[in-house]
Amino acid sequence: MGEFGLIARVVAGLATAPTTLLGPGDDAAVVAAPDGRVVVSTDMLVENRHFRRDWSTAEDVGHKAAARAFSDIAAMGAVPTALLVGFAAPGDLELSWVDGLMSGLRAECAAVDAAIVGGDVTASDVVVVSLTALGDLQGADPVTQSGAKVGDIVAVCGRLGWAAAGFAVLGRGFRSPVQVVSAHRRPEPPYFEGPRAVAFGATSMTDISDGLVADLGHIAEASGVRIDLRGDAVDVPAKLREVGAALNVDPMIWVLTGGDDYSLAATFPRGTDLPEPWRTIGVVAEGEGVRVDGRRWPHGGHEHFR
Repeated sequence: MGEFGLIARVVAGLATAPTTLLGPGDDAAVVAAPDGRVVVSTDMLVENRHFRRDWSTAEDVGHKAAARAFSDIAAMGAVPTALLVGFAAPGDLELSWVDGLMSGLRAECAAVDAAIVGGDVTASDVVVVSLTALGDLQGADPVTQSGAKVGDIVAVCGRLGWAAAGFAVLGRGFRSPVQVVSAHRRPEPPYFEGPRAVAFGATSMTDISDGLVADLGHIAEASGVRIDLRGDAVDVPAKLREVGAALNVDPMIWVLTGGDDYSLAATFPRGTDLPEPWRTIGVVAEGEGVRVDGRRWPHGGHEHFR
């Protein structure tokens, strides 16, 4: 189709959103910022590094790409408003794959009432999807990683360890159980719990992209505190126990160090009565790092180039 034929194909039928003042087609988009501030995050997925085409459909990749980008917005306490898509691919890539990718991206945007407002395409030896997400704080202050205070409680919202279990299953050549494999292919971030956490008085927050211990470690370092987790408060679902037994893996490893679930972890003032689906798993104390039942847990989270 060529570059401009491809652009015309992916732009056709894109939905809009209330914050989109000028969408794709010009030199740049124009997006309203009702709050007067814009939350911005960039994420990138590279074929055979972040996804495999024999493991995930194009639609899966679209869902996952948007989920990664929007979860960063939610972790700041904001709501997603817009998405820009950078796409690189081999020239012989099937158009049906691009259609599937766009279907996944559009569906995830629709779930949060955001819109794809622009992007770029280029040729590459492998498929690369680079996303820039925009968000609105709705008049609230952003919740950063540096606000945790001694005495705060630590809570999480969303699934933990499911995507890592799915990755382990796929890595062994299996395609079931479907629940854990689907968790790797299409994460389900609790987007709207980010802004909700602001209303509960969250002092710090992050999304779980590299693993619970690793990402809470970022909060501990940025805030100059120690985070103490209670092992018995960190739930290990029965399904993960089943998969762990089948693969001879302690499922607690997936729960504490597995990434790609894009759940939320936050700290709140002591005494905060958190409703479901938030669950308290620890406290903030003086010191540094992260402890589980008083012991250092191996980092284990994902880090490029390490």
